[in-house]
Amino acid sequence: MHQNISFSLLTSSLEGMVDKSGLIFLIKKKMGCTSSKLQKKKMNISEVVVFVPTLQIPVPSDLLKPLKGFIPKDLIDRLVSLRNRIILLSEDTDVSAISEIKQGLEEYLPVLLGLTTKDCGALEAVQFKWRTLDGRQEICVSNSWFEVLSVVYMLAVLTLVEANILLVPKHCANSSERIVSTADCQRDAIDLLLKASGYLDFCVKNILPKLSSEIKNKLHKDMREGALEALSLQVLGQGTELQLGLAIENQKATLSVKRRLACEQLTYFTQAHYALTGGKESDGGKQSLFIKYKFLQSKAAAYFYHGIILDKGSEPMSHIQAVCSLVAAEELLTESRKACLGFCLAAPVNRAPPLWGAMKHLQQKIPDTASKKSQMYGYLLDQEKDLQPPPELPEFQLSLRPDDYMFPEIDTAFTKEKWEIQGQLLKEHLDDPEVEIIGTKS
Repeated sequence: MHQNISFSLLTSSLEGMVDKSGLIFLIKKKMGCTSSKLQKKKMNISEVVVFVPTLQIPVPSDLLKPLKGFIPKDLIDRLVSLRNRIILLSEDTDVSAISEIKQGLEEYLPVLLGLTTKDCGALEAVQFKWRTLDGRQEICVSNSWFEVLSVVYMLAVLTLVEANILLVPKHCANSSERIVSTADCQRDAIDLLLKASGYLDFCVKNILPKLSSEIKNKLHKDMREGALEALSLQVLGQGTELQLGLAIENQKATLSVKRRLACEQLTYFTQAHYALTGGKESDGGKQSLFIKYKFLQSKAAAYFYHGIILDKGSEPMSHIQAVCSLVAAEELLTESRKACLGFCLAAPVNRAPPLWGAMKHLQQKIPDTASKKSQMYGYLLDQEKDLQPPPELPEFQLSLRPDDYMFPEIDTAFTKEKWEIQGQLLKEHLDDPEVEIIGTKS
């Protein structure tokens, strides 16, 4: 992934983006939404802490006829049963269905991977069908690697849903106030985000290269390489944002640590923007609006902590640079509020949750500190006659990495000697002249 992208090349394109409508995952029709409780209400407006893209769910597909002659019938029946279970579970409305669906996908994958092997010869035998949850788009592809991609992508999306559920503030029965996620919940959410990033990173590096350009062009836009890579990066950015919130609550955490985390968060969202748009002004949909919103927030935090550290210097120029950084942080914070509104209003509409974590602390801290320091060092600014551009932010090596994900072992049913014998009999049966004549007549 683009590890050393210059902020100066991308900042202008990010901050100058035009808010346009796009898509975000909204589990609604049968599974609820990306809020703390999945609901059936079609018009429910979800709260989004973690950006979750469009969910793709499997559609009934004919496996029996296409696979006849390639693998034994009992193995075909297993594939059909496992896939149908995922389809059935996808219709569930309860939040507990998420863990069941993930378990079903993990049980399906070892058997499905058998279809991708050369010995099986069934790579393009089945037309696998998937659709978006809202039913607006259905994709049909005759390639088992497409099915594998869809399964791993669904694992990633459901993991992001779980992270969002953990982080959305909960309603308290005895109070009008809502309970913010505990530190333990935030740590659990970070683990889920790293896991989701691992799924997405694996899709980009190990599954997409196995698909032809024609198939890649048929994929939903949220499943294409740029969108997957951007999502993996922005998920790491959100994990770093949670770390910053925990550091703010920790009295032992130094200003240098907080600045580093804010700068790392900014780097992740800068890279995510580049992955999604190539650094150009383009409509990346709701995902691009989310990246812009988080980019501005993280840059405001980075300049705030950078300004506080610069202010500890003894030279007049240090104080001038500190004020310039703090003023920039306040302006970026204002822009981030506008970007948040643009993101929330883009279709499908969502609500921003109450402020908590790092941004709850910084929303008041940044303007107060900027005002105080501007008054304190006003005489220095008068001498300079004009407010200087803020200094460059330091760059740091990124701390968070996607979790390592590997395919499970292919199901042992594809390596059994018994199946080899059956396969030989099937081959002899298909080579029978009478069978060819019957096939010709039909």
